[in-house]
Amino acid sequence: MRVFHNASQRTDDEAKKELKYSGLDLVNGKVRNNLKAGVLEPTISKVKALKFATEAAITILRIDDMIKLAPKQEEGRR
Repeated sequence: MRVFHNASQRTDDEAKKELKYSGLDLVNGKVRNNLKAGVLEPTISKVKALKFATEAAITILRIDDMIKLAPKQEEGRR
């Protein structure tokens, strides 16, 4: 896959430009043109997944900071 994608980026040949759409056909175990096979990766879902992961990481960091900021309670006091 890397060889195909690298070849598509390093050439001006239109035939090799098509290699940027290369993907794996897991049923047959071959490399194929995913665009011609109708396999498209939706960018919107990838962007949303990255945003949700970022929000989750920020929330965890905020909770961690809140735990660190809480004063320690003495055993004699309640």
